[in-house]
Amino acid sequence: MLQTLRSILFHIAFYASTTSFVVLGSPLLLGPRSWAMAALEIHAEMEILLLRYIAGIRLEVRGEENLVDGACIVASKHQSAFETFALVPQLEDPVYLMKKELFRIPFHGWFSYKFGMIPVARDQGAKALREMLKEAEQRIADGRQLIIFPEGTRRPAGAPPDYKTGIFLLYQALKVPCVPVALNSGLYWPRHHLKLNPGTIVIEFLPALPPGLPKREFLPALQDAIETASDRLLEEAKRQSGNAG
Repeated sequence: MLQTLRSILFHIAFYASTTSFVVLGSPLLLGPRSWAMAALEIHAEMEILLLRYIAGIRLEVRGEENLVDGACIVASKHQSAFETFALVPQLEDPVYLMKKELFRIPFHGWFSYKFGMIPVARDQGAKALREMLKEAEQRIADGRQLIIFPEGTRRPAGAPPDYKTGIFLLYQALKVPCVPVALNSGLYWPRHHLKLNPGTIVIEFLPALPPGLPKREFLPALQDAIETASDRLLEEAKRQSGNAG
């Protein structure tokens, strides 16, 4: 019962702080992108603190030595809303691929354009794909880190993998390293659940895959790296939970 109450309080604080950020921070829309990105990082750090002190969820980051300098693709496991903001402070100048519908939301969408986020229209065919690749090439030329969720949507912790081929199209076109990211966030912030579970979310950056690998090598290597490490993190968390009990 207490954890349910803490979860409710966190969700209230999360949405209230996010709304305050995009509304009160709206003057940033008129300034340089760097100012808006700095505010985005502050917002992410604040949500991480709210998770810790309200919901009892801490963050541990591993493998930072595997991050490459400059432009790259960051291919992350996606189990929770957590990684939609928590990856921001870990990277130098990140940019997300986001569903195009999100850009239509007042304030949220305006800031998404300001940040340089890339809209993805999944149902609009080859033309939309070309536009997305063109924007991605520009972000990479600017030296940014392109965050993509290869499975396209949140998957429950431990669910069978469902990787899409879109990640290879980006990798092939952009010709930059790809850093896989494993995590266990779905154990603590499950999708479609109000209640959060206390514990430690781990984000683990894995060794980068070099540019230029053929599809038959890249996709299996990416999936194996992310899934093997994510499964290890899930088992580690379950053992720690058992020992604590």
